[in-house]
Amino acid sequence: MRNRSLLLNRRQLIGAGAGAAALLSAPSLLRASTWPTKPIRMLAGSAAGGQTDQFARVYGEYLSRELGQTVVVENKAGAGGAVAAMELKRAEPDGHTLMICNTTAYMLNPVVIKDIKYNVAEDFAWVSVMPGGSLPLVVNEKVGAKTLAEFIAYARRTEKVNVGTYASGSFAHMVIVELNKQYGLKMEAVHYRGEAPMWTDLAGGSIDAGIGSYAAALPVLQTGRARAVAVSRRRIKDLPDVATFVEQGATSRGHSLLTFQGCVAPAKTPPEVIAKLSELFVNAGKSDRVRELLKSQGIDEGPMTLAASQAHYATEAPIWAELAAGLGSPQ
Repeated sequence: MRNRSLLLNRRQLIGAGAGAAALLSAPSLLRASTWPTKPIRMLAGSAAGGQTDQFARVYGEYLSRELGQTVVVENKAGAGGAVAAMELKRAEPDGHTLMICNTTAYMLNPVVIKDIKYNVAEDFAWVSVMPGGSLPLVVNEKVGAKTLAEFIAYARRTEKVNVGTYASGSFAHMVIVELNKQYGLKMEAVHYRGEAPMWTDLAGGSIDAGIGSYAAALPVLQTGRARAVAVSRRRIKDLPDVATFVEQGATSRGHSLLTFQGCVAPAKTPPEVIAKLSELFVNAGKSDRVRELLKSQGIDEGPMTLAASQAHYATEAPIWAELAAGLGSPQ
């Protein structure tokens, strides 16, 4: 009987030891099972009020509700999201610091900023790519154009044409450069710090045209002082008669690229945490609050899954890099 008892105790110890070894061999699973243990920082690579900030706050609200932890949005504007990116790079990879930035931070900064201090592929882990909607090219009423061809004709016969962008080295900047290349034009890109002052100047006639988000352009369009003549990538539901650049003959691959808001975490964040976050973002895209935001922005696509986000970056990043090489460094 004593021998049987010793045998059982020995088996129990061996079993317990094996269980402990299994747990020790999966530290990421342990971390994921207790995550989150404190408030989550959501770095937004823009000033308050813009699309990046709005995405950070609305998705942050959803995460907070689902995870039972406060999500604190911190605006880290500057250098097209580079300031926020450096902050994220320094953060602990424990799933408690995330970042939302627009396309510029991920696709353009690595090319146009000299001696950039972060590497998207090495320093960050994708959570979700969130399509940001097509960007319209909007012209002042004095231009008199209703289509891209009419705007190109205006640019050819006018000595100086100014087109506003929301930042140097941005997608809007790239569109102007590509149109100049194809049509042999010399349109000048006028770079602003954000969209609000650009649309104000367009409405006042200080610039001939501007490229930016549909939501920010809408107040100007509603005044009748400006008209959208082309949109990037795909038509906007609320502007069904405005054809894309490609539909109107623009040939650059840049006109078909997806502009987006992207959520990332530090590179070594446990994969189980990344997977959970990505699932939450996809689910958030189906919520009434997020769908309302997307509709107000003229966006009809929700967040991408983890696999789709990773594949998208791998496919389009080289194209962005090639086209951005000629933009020069942001001012």
